[in-house]
Amino acid sequence: MSKFSCTFIGIFSLVISLFAFINIIYSNYFNHFLNIQSYYFALIPSLLIGVAFLTKKKDNKKITIYEKIIIIALGYLLLPLLISAPYYFSIYDISLINSYFESISGFTSTGFSIFDNIMQIDQSLILWRSTSQWIGGLYFLFSIVILIEIFDINLKKTFTDLFFFNNSEILKQLIKILILYFSLTIIIFLILKFSGFRYLDAFNLAFTIISSGGFLPTNNLDSILTNKLKEIALSLSMLLSFFSLFLVYNFIFLKNKKINFFQEDIYLFSYLLTVIAFFTLFTDFNKNFTDLLFSITSSISNIGISKTSFNSNNSFLFLILVIIGGSLFSSSSGLRFLKLYTLFKFSINELISHAKPKEVNIIKLRFSDYFYDTKEINKIFITLIFFILSFLFLGCVFTFMGIDFVYSFKLSILTLMNTTTSNIYGMGDFTFFDLSLITKYFLIIFMILGRIELLTLLIVLKKIFFKN
Repeated sequence: MSKFSCTFIGIFSLVISLFAFINIIYSNYFNHFLNIQSYYFALIPSLLIGVAFLTKKKDNKKITIYEKIIIIALGYLLLPLLISAPYYFSIYDISLINSYFESISGFTSTGFSIFDNIMQIDQSLILWRSTSQWIGGLYFLFSIVILIEIFDINLKKTFTDLFFFNNSEILKQLIKILILYFSLTIIIFLILKFSGFRYLDAFNLAFTIISSGGFLPTNNLDSILTNKLKEIALSLSMLLSFFSLFLVYNFIFLKNKKINFFQEDIYLFSYLLTVIAFFTLFTDFNKNFTDLLFSITSSISNIGISKTSFNSNNSFLFLILVIIGGSLFSSSSGLRFLKLYTLFKFSINELISHAKPKEVNIIKLRFSDYFYDTKEINKIFITLIFFILSFLFLGCVFTFMGIDFVYSFKLSILTLMNTTTSNIYGMGDFTFFDLSLITKYFLIIFMILGRIELLTLLIVLKKIFFKN
């Protein structure tokens, strides 16, 4: 294995072992001894793998983008195996496939769960579910930096004025991301705690929100969202995983605050205000603004959680918000608003150029210094096409497996966008435990594909079938 792959997988193996150790300490301190031994099955293997990978003799050959994609994908397959150990070796008799399904769902920050009653499992395992999301969210952000030339060339301007990353630059940005990710987690925890949440609920929700995950520390949010202040605090916290991770950093620490550093967030803020205004004026939410705000922020951040008491006939509109997604560099999924807006503007310019052939139309977004070329537009368009094909294929598979057509339609979108099922999308009563093995295999595969840029699969296929 290359130096990069050993280091990357080894670091995250050690992170898993660290959280397993924290769970052991937590279980000892609060006398949760029922499953304490199960965490050793995650601690010891992940620690050994991490140490072995980091101390392994490595080569210094230059790694290709194809090899980077393979390593990122392998991480999504192998690291959840370590995370699944506490589920499988717990006292709750969870099968291997269900354990792996739960860990994949957490690591990809999707939030699908085989547990129908969360309150039947002990608090340490609930904490483990939340930490699996946190680790997965960090892994996703790291993978963006590693595959940055695939995600978006303009995204490099968020990190640095350099257009090409060297190893030292990548390491510097990864450390900065870790610090920001951890700091924002603490900020969310403090917001929730000071708004009245219990310590453990605030801690679990902070891990869920920062990673755009969907695991809850309770069966329903109604039991902990007991007042409007808590609901507003949770809604505003979810926006931190909708906007760019670097928004707060750029706003506080940049000496020369150029507007192009905030151009995506300006667009996202305008988009958010437009969505709120639309729902307020044209839907039945005008009587309960806090429910409206909560539902919108939960959808645009690709978290997807909702109150059990929530009821609306606008699930299709919320699914559109899920598909659009949030910032290019955030833990949310989706096709990303700025990409879709760029594709829309390109399409309008193409129509204008046919109507007025003598006019020269350049694709440049307001507040940005970057000019989008045809290659970047083609990448966005191919990603959109691939999402549509994946959605149609997955919907057909789910329907063939006996899932209701409407549920298949919605579940396909939520799987590819790594968003949990809830009452916002009319799927609050959907259960994953009784699904067939084949259905769970497909869900696992497409949860991973949803977390990896869909364009990467085409690059791998091109490498396999068109080697020259």
